[in-house]
Amino acid sequence: MHNLKELYVWNKAMILTIEVYEAVANFPIDERFGLTSQIKRSAVSIPSNIAEGAGRNNVKEFIHFLGISNGSSFELQTQIILANKLNLISKEISNSILNKIDEIQKMTYGLIKKLRNN
Repeated sequence: MHNLKELYVWNKAMILTIEVYEAVANFPIDERFGLTSQIKRSAVSIPSNIAEGAGRNNVKEFIHFLGISNGSSFELQTQIILANKLNLISKEISNSILNKIDEIQKMTYGLIKKLRNN
């Protein structure tokens, strides 16, 4: 079991999730159950799966949940690009979120590699 609050990648994912929620707050009301909902679920899934994996009893399970978290990050990446192309969020906000996603993906892959080597 890992101390969740000490996992830098989890903290970064939490910051990302907050930024995503703020970015979609002004989406049109007709997107509430469409893209807005999908984006929020993907964003929340990233730190949630890191947390679930950190709470598991062995490294193999932790790696599995880190992989799920990474999948959610790629899903979120796609949705943010789409939201920008649909002019729902600005290029500036989109780039900020995409940069954070990229950083989290690199950190997650690094943590997986470290866990496999130990």
